[in-house]
Amino acid sequence: MNESGELERGWQPSFDDLGRNLIDTTFVVLDLETTGGSPKDCAITEIGAVKVRGGEVIGEFQTLINPGGPIPAFITVLTGITDAMVISAPPIGEALFSLYEFLGSPEETVLVAHNAPFDVGFLKAASEKLGSPWPRYQVIDTARITRYVVNRDEVRDFKLSTLATFFGAQTNPEHRALADARATVDVLHGVIERLGSFGVTTLEDLKGFTNRVTEAQRRKRHFAEGLPNVPGVYIFKDQSGEPLYIGTTRNLRNRVRSYFTAAETRKRIHDMIALAERVEVIETPTIIEAEIRELRLIMQKRPRFNRRSRFQEKAIWVKLTDESYPRLTQVKGAATLSDEIGWSGPFNGRDEADRAIEALHDVFPIRQCKPRITLTSMKHASACALLDLGKCGAPCVGMQSLDSYSSITSEIRFAMLSDAREMLNELNKRMTTLSLQERFEEAAEVRNRLGAYIRGSSRGERIRSLTKVEEILTLIRSGKTIELVMIRYGRLAATLTAPAENLASAISAISISSEVVEDDGTVLPASSHEEVEVLLRYLERDNVELLEVKGQWARAVFGAGYARSQLEDLKALAQRNRYKEDFASSFERSRQR
Repeated sequence: MNESGELERGWQPSFDDLGRNLIDTTFVVLDLETTGGSPKDCAITEIGAVKVRGGEVIGEFQTLINPGGPIPAFITVLTGITDAMVISAPPIGEALFSLYEFLGSPEETVLVAHNAPFDVGFLKAASEKLGSPWPRYQVIDTARITRYVVNRDEVRDFKLSTLATFFGAQTNPEHRALADARATVDVLHGVIERLGSFGVTTLEDLKGFTNRVTEAQRRKRHFAEGLPNVPGVYIFKDQSGEPLYIGTTRNLRNRVRSYFTAAETRKRIHDMIALAERVEVIETPTIIEAEIRELRLIMQKRPRFNRRSRFQEKAIWVKLTDESYPRLTQVKGAATLSDEIGWSGPFNGRDEADRAIEALHDVFPIRQCKPRITLTSMKHASACALLDLGKCGAPCVGMQSLDSYSSITSEIRFAMLSDAREMLNELNKRMTTLSLQERFEEAAEVRNRLGAYIRGSSRGERIRSLTKVEEILTLIRSGKTIELVMIRYGRLAATLTAPAENLASAISAISISSEVVEDDGTVLPASSHEEVEVLLRYLERDNVELLEVKGQWARAVFGAGYARSQLEDLKALAQRNRYKEDFASSFERSRQR
């Protein structure tokens, strides 16, 4: 008010100053179905969109799209969209024109999607291919924002199906564009309702909610000051010096700095930063050494905010027990495994290991009872139903000699360590027989058992191939610099970088300075299975040269890796045949029309 008490009329806030109220904002929630995960070599097959304002649906859009090529079989299984369904559908150019008309002006409409970078990425790529500029719509990602308004103790994950159930969506997501868009609408409304308690009432509030830099991030930005631009391991520590989080990077300074920007949106990392009091770093000459140091430190320190690699020693393996009449069992860790007994793994959890054991039981008549068999126990035991089913010779009651039983365990050991063809052939025959009898659920269960066995056994086969090698020396050339890596019995023994002209002296230096590693006869004589797998991936890089190999680096010709390749070839053949059948039927129906 002025001195005379009259209201000043010189300024009045505009709606832009106040922010656009969410209840007055037009949202278009969209979802796409595609032929794959990358817009570079995949295409859109369906678009679904729902336009809402003030909590009410004011329009819907849906169209199939001819992708201009075959739809992969696994996509058809996932979405139900076949080549026949899209053969008469409009091309992407027509569909995009109709979609833009439905969306309206970028100044008026806000796009919403669950995992928005995926959907918007495909639309942008399609627009670029058509030579049409992408309208600069504002975008809200429900997959991202729900991580801030829904706690981990409320939902097991942040998939659309999980969130739709949590928010009581009226439509179940089913990997069809319009249905998933409708479910995302209910998720969006649930998010907006929850954000009301945070004082989020405008579009600007909503957009800024996940782009905020927390007070802890602002206050602790100095943690990144003075760090070197080299590979290494970084360790966030709390007030007492306990590690909170351990990571690895090619550039310590840039990576640590990124934790204190708006680009870092993970809630658990925000919680970690709030507790952190300092960052310590370990510089390494190579990134592979940084990766291995990270694994070893995580296993040793078990930082609370690291999710993976904390309990490598608890990995599940399958082995034959060490007794007169062995049986198959699960064990944690590789300490008790040996090639003389027979083993497979590691497996991705107990369920996978159980299926692998069931696969072996399907092929080999080995006992499944747990008590140790002795002459005394045979007097009081009774045979189980497996004897009548022909799946066990009943050594528990003395009906099978030790020599006869030993021949079976030798066959199992041979299958686990050397030749998986019998397993593959027998279970493939069983699947075929069950399918011909239209017992498809049982055939699928046999398939799952075989798949679990092959995945775990082929993984162990790769690990064993490296841990048996006394020494491997590798070289990477990068301009005027070389990188040497020494591996002994599956353990990283040393790394070194040097000028390319000093190759001979560098080889001598790394041979002298490398860690001494002894083979104690176990499956993992000097490292963890994760370290061995990281080293295997390193050795498989195209630019890695082998300078020296001491010992035998080999894998079984017909082992689990062979079985895995056979299954992958069969799957690829089935997909190709499916493409031919689908296209033939599609064109025939089109011709008849």
